[in-house]
Amino acid sequence: MLSVKDITIVIVTRNRVETLLWTLGKLTALPQNPPIIVVDNASTDGTPDRVKVTFPMVTVLTLDQNKWCAARNDGVELAQTCLIAFCDDDSFWQPAALGRAATYFSKYPHLGVLAGKILIGDQEEVDSVCDAMQNSPIMDPRPLPGPAVLGFVCCAAVVRREAYLSIGGFDHRFAIAGEERMFSVDMRTKGWSLAYADDVVAHHYPSQLRNLAQRTRHITRDTLWYYWLRRPAYYAMRHTMLILKQMRKDSNVRQGFLEAIKAAPDILLDRQVVPPPVEEQILRIESFY
Repeated sequence: MLSVKDITIVIVTRNRVETLLWTLGKLTALPQNPPIIVVDNASTDGTPDRVKVTFPMVTVLTLDQNKWCAARNDGVELAQTCLIAFCDDDSFWQPAALGRAATYFSKYPHLGVLAGKILIGDQEEVDSVCDAMQNSPIMDPRPLPGPAVLGFVCCAAVVRREAYLSIGGFDHRFAIAGEERMFSVDMRTKGWSLAYADDVVAHHYPSQLRNLAQRTRHITRDTLWYYWLRRPAYYAMRHTMLILKQMRKDSNVRQGFLEAIKAAPDILLDRQVVPPPVEEQILRIESFY
């Protein structure tokens, strides 16, 4: 029977030391005292030293380059537990959340990813993505602790380490901006289930230190890569045409498109279209939205 002792919290951060220290204050106060790994994505604001001084019980893995979302892979490889609870540097779990997650992973051995409910800020409004997951239109023939999903938000998700490693983790080319999409379809392609549980709760205080222009560029680029890496040619081309229309009015979309095109040869060489049953589930989601 799995328990909280089988969970490691992994956080990836870069240049948001004050937000991170506040978050670690919340996480180190959890009564179960789970191990915590902070993976620092080559910060220049002194993050590793500040964490080591303020929270010596936290393991800090310092990277010499920004690996974006793939930095989570380093944290998962370092962890010694069979479950990994992800947080961002501006999110934290409620005290009972991780125990419930461990129970669900024990009960459902095919469960690879458990997406938690996200409460935003002091008002604790439910993130709209949680409403979408609660009403997910996709199906899984196996029993699950909640609705089957084909996506999640990494600031509040628990993964089975075995499942994570079976797909190689997050793609090293992707930034931190919607990277969960391809990860999810790869999980489902490998036969793992993904589910949403509204009683596994996390709090998210979205940081104001966000480069929105950069985020638009990354989402544009990475979404194009996702379509050409995993989706049938018809849908990849259709999305490409949509971006071509948008880039006329948005210079950040245009730059993201150009970045995507530069890597096109490598992307096409790595192209592995999802099997029809997974594509069917993807289309259910796309028609739902």
